[in-house]
Amino acid sequence: MAEFTADRILDAARRSLLSVGYGGLSTRQIAEDAGVPLSQIHYHFGSKRQLILALLDRENARLLERQTRLFRDEVPLWKQWEQACDFLEDDLASGYVRVLQEMMAAGWSDPEVASAVRRDLRGRYELLTDVAERALDRLGGLGPFTPAEAAALAGNAFLGAEALILLGVDERQVPSRAALRRVAELIRTAEAR
Repeated sequence: MAEFTADRILDAARRSLLSVGYGGLSTRQIAEDAGVPLSQIHYHFGSKRQLILALLDRENARLLERQTRLFRDEVPLWKQWEQACDFLEDDLASGYVRVLQEMMAAGWSDPEVASAVRRDLRGRYELLTDVAERALDRLGGLGPFTPAEAAALAGNAFLGAEALILLGVDERQVPSRAALRRVAELIRTAEAR
């Protein structure tokens, strides 16, 4: 029962974060939306900050589980990159990207939030580094890049594209989505060699 209540609160917090952003969050409104007394938020999470950090952790765990399944498959790396681009669209539609970017921005002025975001991002970059290490063997090299550097480039490209897309930057002026998708062509060419 307690887990069900905590999940309802997290779901309501997610909807609220997507609707009003981190700065506009109200635990009273979240409790009302979840259909629970306000005291349940404090019982399960302690504070608004801890609630949102728990939400970020939950969303990040889902993403990492999905990405791990994707990259574990023995399909060409370029196909995995294309699927990652499809996942970006899914993550934009689901609100995960908004949650992450909101928390990154909040972390600029809140060291506790920053620490949690860094921890969650570290999981993403560790996974990408593992992928790059396997690619090193499959491709016979990564040019001048170490696996960690290649992972940083890949992860940063997606994070930057996410931020620009959320800001509403016109795709015709800065073609973030198209550029990410074209990387699959580069990888395909490298794998064909």
